[in-house]
Amino acid sequence: MKTEAIEITSFSLSKGLTIDDFITANADVDIWLAKQPGFILRRISQRKDGTVIDMLLWDSTEDAEKAARGIVTELANSPVHAAIDQSTVDWSVNVCRHSVN
Repeated sequence: MKTEAIEITSFSLSKGLTIDDFITANADVDIWLAKQPGFILRRISQRKDGTVIDMLLWDSTEDAEKAARGIVTELANSPVHAAIDQSTVDWSVNVCRHSVN
């Protein structure tokens, strides 16, 4: 049985930045993610209160957790890190329990 995993990160943007600034800062991350084992898709949205929701779907929790470690090591110099108010980050990876296609 396939056990996909959903990675959800919510956070505020660094002061003065817009969602478009954040998406632009993710150019290198998007390219890198597409090459990671188990990566299925990514979606970025923003709540009315400004909170950004970054959702990724992976083949497994192991794939998601390995990639998360890579974001902070392999992409340590990415502009994406400065675009996020790090004190507001809430990150989780959980096994999908139901899906509808």
